Amino acid sequence: MAMSGTYVAEVPLKGSAEKHYKRWRNENHLFQDAIGHHIQGCTMHDGDWDSHGSIRSWNITCDGKPEVFKEKREIDDKNMALTLRGLEGHAMEKYKKYEVIYQFIPKSKEGCVCKITLIWEKRNENSPEPINYMKFVKSLVADMDDHVLKGQNKA
Repeated sequence: MAMSGTYVAEVPLKGSAEKHYKRWRNENHLFQDAIGHHIQGCTMHDGDWDSHGSIRSWNITCDGKPEVFKEKREIDDKNMALTLRGLEGHAMEKYKKYEVIYQFIPKSKEGCVCKITLIWEKRNENSPEPINYMKFVKSLVADMDDHVLKGQNKA
């Protein structure tokens, strides 16, 4: 079994890449209202909702279990990408490195894809590969699609 790896997936989305990126970059404080079955709350530790380098902890439900994920966020406006680097929490008990990159890529006027890259390294050989976390982040993106589209239609 591999000790480290990279998972990559593309999630097709309705609406513009710009609108999706804006929601993930500047409006992620709305996530707990939009997708409360995944995210139940968030605590800001440093920075603010739309700042590069901000640090926050998320209360999430992954595989039906409550977890906490503390992250540091990096913003790449040129490529419409966000990187979340794991600092503490349930995932970091299993992984030395846990980074998720969300990149929103235009495909047409009516749609885009979110390319998700999960880079990981296990703490030890008994740690599982983070397949459940990849499913979780793919589900986050897919479930935000309708919420973003509703906001886009109001604009």
